[in-house]
Amino acid sequence: MQHFYFNNVWIKDQIFIFKKQSLLSEMKMKKEFLPVGREIAGVVLEVGSKVSFFQPDDEVVGILPLDSEESGLCEVALVHEHYLVHKPEKVPWVEAAGTIRDGLRAYTALHYLSHVSPGKTVLVMDGASPFGTIAIQLAQHRGAKVISTAYSLEDKQYLERLRPPVARVIDVSNGKIDVAESCLEETGGLGVDIVLDAGVRLYSKEDESTLKPQLLPHKHDIITLLSVGGHWVTTEKNLQLDPPDSHCLFLKGATVSFLNDEVWNLSNPSQIRILEDVMEKLSNSIFRPQLDEPVPLYEAKVSMEIVQKNQARKRQVIQF
Repeated sequence: MQHFYFNNVWIKDQIFIFKKQSLLSEMKMKKEFLPVGREIAGVVLEVGSKVSFFQPDDEVVGILPLDSEESGLCEVALVHEHYLVHKPEKVPWVEAAGTIRDGLRAYTALHYLSHVSPGKTVLVMDGASPFGTIAIQLAQHRGAKVISTAYSLEDKQYLERLRPPVARVIDVSNGKIDVAESCLEETGGLGVDIVLDAGVRLYSKEDESTLKPQLLPHKHDIITLLSVGGHWVTTEKNLQLDPPDSHCLFLKGATVSFLNDEVWNLSNPSQIRILEDVMEKLSNSIFRPQLDEPVPLYEAKVSMEIVQKNQARKRQVIQF
């Protein structure tokens, strides 16, 4: 087995711990204890005899696989070389660990699932979130026109300060703005080519669970604002499409894709090029992530609780 040891100098917070538990359960991979902190960056200490990509003292960044027995919240970890890439010299440790996951998700959504290209119009829901910010920057870099929604006045102001600017910021915080109507107005009635949602409402406000944020668009709104041949990339794993929904998508020739960022390490190892490109764009300041101040290890538990309660609007990074 190709592997090497390295020192985890910086570890990203365990923001995906609940997702990991859910997926492991669905895959019948039961575990009594689950490692946390899967986005990591550090320095190589030793390499195995078959390792070809790295040498001791190399600075690396990567994502531990879903079934990893290793935790990022430790000083030394054993990792397969295919889950890591070199960290560019001028990229800070915190930015490397804090951007790698969102960069991977953005690439999966915009390149592999929706094939973004110059001239396309992209709607990024909750664009002020850490993932939304990276998705906006990647779409703009590829020459797309970007529309985004804001869930608060603070989010709206943040999105309006982005450079290059987004084409339109739709403030849905008061619940009075129609997202579909705004997008159709912005595109001259043609609709949006690519939609990246942050979750959707499946039922009416009266029938929807109180746990589902009412700021999320209804699935009918997304279908309405899609263009002919449009792509809807959803994070809603329990999406239910009724026959009228499917018929409308059929008439538009539109597609629905599911964004599961864990599948990347189940596919061809050549996908590691995505991580390398993420680091390159971070090095060239194309990606400018939303990061909080580094958190010391002794405050990791508090930081984890904030993340699990969905109270963190910036990425939490644990610093050793």
